[in-house]
Amino acid sequence: MPGKLPLSALGIMLFCNVAWAMNVVVSKIAVTTLGLPPLFYTVLRSATVLAVLFPLLRFVPQRPLLVLGIGFAITGGSFGLQFIGLQTASPSAVGIVNLSGAPLTVLFAIIFLGEEVRWRRGLGMALALGGVGLAIGAPSEAGDPVGLGFAFAGVFIGAFASVFVKRLEVGAVALQAWAAVASLMVMLPGTLLLESGQFAAVEAAPLAVGACVLFAGVVVSVGAHSAYFRLFQAHDANLIVPMTLLTPLLTIAFGTWLTGDAIGWPLIIGGTMALAGVAIIVVRPSRTIFKWQLMRPKL
Repeated sequence: MPGKLPLSALGIMLFCNVAWAMNVVVSKIAVTTLGLPPLFYTVLRSATVLAVLFPLLRFVPQRPLLVLGIGFAITGGSFGLQFIGLQTASPSAVGIVNLSGAPLTVLFAIIFLGEEVRWRRGLGMALALGGVGLAIGAPSEAGDPVGLGFAFAGVFIGAFASVFVKRLEVGAVALQAWAAVASLMVMLPGTLLLESGQFAAVEAAPLAVGACVLFAGVVVSVGAHSAYFRLFQAHDANLIVPMTLLTPLLTIAFGTWLTGDAIGWPLIIGGTMALAGVAIIVVRPSRTIFKWQLMRPKL
């Protein structure tokens, strides 16, 4: 493996971090300013991903029901809960909550895969979860704690499912296509039964809704995610994964700039703790989980 990243790879990772961070803010705008029901927004995003990646469905993977179940959990199920959370929580706080995915993934790997964790990674898990807890417990700075609870639930479900991805015999990009199918199977009935005002929201601002959906589905899910996984085929994960820590910092910056997030000391301290904890986790070797599962691209 090469010892350092070329400038082209650094540029790709910068693009990925900007896209992931901006997508949290775009999703916030979609479910609040534009008034899109969160499950309906998940449907639109999944339909867009499926339209782009549909040719990959020609190859049916082994254990398709397991692929669909895990795919739904790490995409549509996780996204739907986070979109609900973004209705009342700030993008900055949700960006920090997303950092809990790494320690939760390690925790589930300990329980289900027999992962052995020494004191350094244990310290990282404690720091990360403690920092996220501090962010959630600062409602005056971060928004409704109930909204952050939904966001955390989305991360929890995604982390739980991600530890089993290694057992799937399907490529990362093909998994996105099957996950989009699973998301539509669940979320389309969900939005029809539980939500209202879907088409009114689209009719009120069709161009803005279309821009949000295309950004989330094409630029982020297909473009950034695919570019991110391709880097793993050419470079050491130890060089790639730590660079994703730029995403929560950019999320806070974009949230402050575009949606007027209030950044107080609890959020700053909690975010710093969480970043430090995740940094410790991702640099330590793992026997049972891929590094990209620790810092799985969110949204």
